[in-house]
Amino acid sequence: MTTPLAPAPEHLAAFDHDGLLVLRDALTPEVRDRAAEAAVRLLATDRTVGRDRSVDGKDGFRGVVALDDAFLTLVANPAVLPTLVGLLSPGIHLMSSNLISMPSLPDGQRTIRVPARHGWHRDMSSTVADLGPARTPRLAIKVAYFLSDPGPDAGFTMFVPGSHTRTGPVTVPQGDIDPPGAITPDIGPYDVVLFENRTWHAGGLNRSGRTRLAVMMQYGYRWLNAVDGPVPGLLDRPDLSAIVRQLLGTSDRNPDGSVAREGSGARPLTDWWEHLSTAPAR
Repeated sequence: MTTPLAPAPEHLAAFDHDGLLVLRDALTPEVRDRAAEAAVRLLATDRTVGRDRSVDGKDGFRGVVALDDAFLTLVANPAVLPTLVGLLSPGIHLMSSNLISMPSLPDGQRTIRVPARHGWHRDMSSTVADLGPARTPRLAIKVAYFLSDPGPDAGFTMFVPGSHTRTGPVTVPQGDIDPPGAITPDIGPYDVVLFENRTWHAGGLNRSGRTRLAVMMQYGYRWLNAVDGPVPGLLDRPDLSAIVRQLLGTSDRNPDGSVAREGSGARPLTDWWEHLSTAPAR
């Protein structure tokens, strides 16, 4: 992994404008290969706890940071974490870590990404239902790690840039599966895509002849509930850094277990940010 650097102002501005951002070479070949091998190994098991399958051929797992250290390595990726903190705040934690495997399917076998079920959506839909789209703020950011090779038919996630500011849904013309302005980001094998909860997106069509593998890691404010369930024993590991512990859900507690000041559990990332950047956190 690379040494963390303060986020580039142009990156923060681009994300504010588009609701998404590509970070170039934010994944090393070694880390990517290790995560891909772990994904294949995990998918080959008969494990059902946390399994996430669908009739469309999708397979995967939720809470994968607890299932293999190859995914745990991604939690505090120094090539990504500064941008996340710069866009949200130091008071964040990991809300979910989702492994997604999508096979390459012939057109005749598709039941989604067809006009009747085009698949375009925003994340955290219950928040929009409760608050309304005009009052839903940026709450969380997903980091998309693609572990299979990119290409025009690889089926990587598509986005509508700027759709995070819309108060209504994207419009898909009748008979089509994508709205006007939809793009598949031009990314290389070691690039990473960040996008926020309000950005409209959908899985692309995988016509590559090979399985598409991705890990989606969602970070949000510490006062938001985690999507994945708690993992007994993970925070007891002595090899985890204070920052990783915060991201995995450390509570506001003193070393003796007593209740600490509200927000004190964000101290590791707050101190880290103050040493990393002179810019105040958002």
